[in-house]
Amino acid sequence: MEEMKENSSLKEAPAIPEDAEEREPMSPAQAKSAIEAVLFAMGDAVELSDIAAATGLEKREAAALIYELSDEYDARGSGLQIIELDGSFQMCTRKENYETLIRLVQHPRKNNLTDVMIETLSIIAYKQPVTRSGIEKIRGVNSDHAVNRLIEYGLVQEVGRLDAPGRPVLLGTTEEFLRHFGLTSLRDLPPVDPEKKESFREDAQQEVSTSLPV
Repeated sequence: MEEMKENSSLKEAPAIPEDAEEREPMSPAQAKSAIEAVLFAMGDAVELSDIAAATGLEKREAAALIYELSDEYDARGSGLQIIELDGSFQMCTRKENYETLIRLVQHPRKNNLTDVMIETLSIIAYKQPVTRSGIEKIRGVNSDHAVNRLIEYGLVQEVGRLDAPGRPVLLGTTEEFLRHFGLTSLRDLPPVDPEKKESFREDAQQEVSTSLPV
């Protein structure tokens, strides 16, 4: 969408040459659809003259269709509206829906976790605090990428430093981890399957043999 805005900006588009090949005129329904697409794609306010030029309409014809489209939005109680700003028009959301949009933005997004990330997260959850090398001893392969993604997602964090040469970072889970999996505390974690650790190692070795990225 950003690329579309940069490359399709009607405000920055060159003027249409007077001798340009005449386009086949649009029907009112087609023109209205085109105007709706322009306002949606642009996001910002678009001058009436630019809308008219893009659709091949006279300014008064374009304005009439914009007002008609706006009335249709109002009549059906659409979440969108078209506003007029000093000879320009913009499509935007209705203020009555602002609270809903704010809740959406504030709602924590659940990121998709790959099998590798879930395995790594499981080790951290049950072994915390644990170092990266401790994770690698269980998985049998380098797990930096998975750990970094888990930190990026806010599921894992640095909880201290190991009192050892180099003072390696100790990793643990976060409150977001509890929210993500619907837990009230780490005590709610299911019991560890005795064979799980070995399955971690087997899966990791399979990654190496199939050349899958970690």
